[in-house]
Amino acid sequence: MKRFLFFLLLCLTVISGAFAQRRGDTMYVAVKSVNVKSSKGFFASAKGTLSYGTQVTVQSVSGNKVEITAGILTGWVDGSSLTSKRITASTAATSASAKEIALAGKGFNEEIEGTYKTENANLEQAYAAVDTVETITVENDELRRFIVDGKLTGAEENN
Repeated sequence: MKRFLFFLLLCLTVISGAFAQRRGDTMYVAVKSVNVKSSKGFFASAKGTLSYGTQVTVQSVSGNKVEITAGILTGWVDGSSLTSKRITASTAATSASAKEIALAGKGFNEEIEGTYKTENANLEQAYAAVDTVETITVENDELRRFIVDGKLTGAEENN
């Protein structure tokens, strides 16, 4: 039992260290695009947008929010949008979209997709539904109105 607890503690320490960001660290945008916000709040105004693979430097960390600098742009992003793994764009001509590149970075490839399609005949419809949902955008003002009108709680700290 002691060995198990020691092993668990060791794993948690390693995992927490792997995701920790510190001032001066170089990170890379690990999502298709991310808005760089003026503050940590959910409804903070966007100062700019960074795309997949953009190199950033960590300025400070507050909870799951990370203040970054990329060129002349400084602001806040969610820490889950960043990775310490270097992401480089290929200079060779490719027909892969940014979406496909992001999925490949997460281990999803053509072979796995083919297996899913073979094993699940209705998967193509599911892909189409996900693609449709991904095109939906909601403006911050509309989202804020929805939260207020619905008397949703927990949003206060994100204003």
